[in-house]
Amino acid sequence: EYKSYLSMDLRRDHVNTPTFRIVPQNIVNPLPASYDDSDEDIFGDILSPSKLVSLAGTADLSSVVSLDLIVDTSESSLGSFGTYLPNLKELRLSGSRIRSVRDLGTTLRNLQVLWMSRCGLTDLDGISSVGQIKELYISYNEIEDLSPLGMLDTLELVDLENNNISSITQLEFLCMCSSLTSISLEGNPVIRTASEKELQSTLKRLVPSLLY
Repeated sequence: EYKSYLSMDLRRDHVNTPTFRIVPQNIVNPLPASYDDSDEDIFGDILSPSKLVSLAGTADLSSVVSLDLIVDTSESSLGSFGTYLPNLKELRLSGSRIRSVRDLGTTLRNLQVLWMSRCGLTDLDGISSVGQIKELYISYNEIEDLSPLGMLDTLELVDLENNNISSITQLEFLCMCSSLTSISLEGNPVIRTASEKELQSTLKRLVPSLLY
């Protein structure tokens, strides 16, 4: 069985590196295939069906299950690209410039794993629109408010390392995450303002499903 992996670097200084290849399912991190870019502006209608089909070399976009992008949403919109990738399960956007999760749109219905480390994220508004999210990697951003996570009852893991979470009361929003088993808070101001014992006690009370 084969799965399709689409990988594109869409920053303006890397517009010649969109890649795609089909690899055996047991290959976790495939090497990118070469792609001969044309003179057309890749930032025009950036993730339209025709652009995705052109990059993939196949009209069967339903075979794409993992997507690796670097984008700047202040320069271009991701639009409704999730509509054209109905079986997308994993989305890697780390290193992009994305201020809010809402910039991803509302069409990622089946997404389960999302990487958005070092994206300059300032808020998580819109995360409830991301399908059946199970794993969320959002380290090294500028997030202060965890309230949007309270709607994610399928969330199992969240990496919040090195953000701006300063109050232990923010952790109360995790009480609705009934499936949560793993959380990372290293590097946040709250680590310096609350003792380890207090943090563990609060998390255990709020999220009994956490594993230690």
